[in-house]
Amino acid sequence: MPTPSSPVWLFDLDNTLHDASHAIFPAISANMNVYIARVLGDGVTPASIEAVNAARLGYWKRYGATLLGMIRHHQVDAADFLRETHDLHALHEMVRWERGLSRLLKRLPGRKILLTNAPTAYSKEVMRHIGLQRHFSHHIAIEDMHVHRQLRPKPSTLMLRRLLRKHRLNPRRCVLVEDTLVNLKHAKRLKLRTAWVTQYLRYSDPSGKAPLPKMLKRPAYVDVKVKSVLQLPSHLRRLRAAS
Repeated sequence: MPTPSSPVWLFDLDNTLHDASHAIFPAISANMNVYIARVLGDGVTPASIEAVNAARLGYWKRYGATLLGMIRHHQVDAADFLRETHDLHALHEMVRWERGLSRLLKRLPGRKILLTNAPTAYSKEVMRHIGLQRHFSHHIAIEDMHVHRQLRPKPSTLMLRRLLRKHRLNPRRCVLVEDTLVNLKHAKRLKLRTAWVTQYLRYSDPSGKAPLPKMLKRPAYVDVKVKSVLQLPSHLRRLRAAS
């Protein structure tokens, strides 16, 4: 049973609890390219791949998510975008994860909350396939990340503040477990503890063009760097001491 001093774990999903880079992200990326090409096209001819990549990367850098740029500049419907880009007919064949995740979550002290920028239908299907849903008290997907009627996915500090208030969480007790550094950086500004998971990282941009640097050093705003979430129990003391 969680105690008042137990941590509250905010787990990301893709490339944290499973290897999305293996097959899922390439499939989503291909769907996204088709969708964006259609939106940026002239109604007859889709936009070029160069225009699509420029828009994806530009909106990702400016807003933290390509979807936010598509909403702001092209009046795209978020639900339609998420449904089409995450339409994966053989998802069960694409998911790869480590053995022992369920045992880890069971023995890890404290409450667990899933906090993912992925849509609800997709993230629930992945969690069901891996068999982890029973370990989480809440499942927070991108559809739940509205603040003042505006979509505010990670790394939004506005969204994180609202989440903390809604669930009556002390930020200093919370640990965000993530593969994405910008999300960890914003969480640290709110005094959350941060754990960076690196084993599934392969690219440094959303279109899968720029490889990661060979040396991934731990930034100052990251309290713990682990290759796998299975290593978290051995870092509990350091996470508890982090400020």
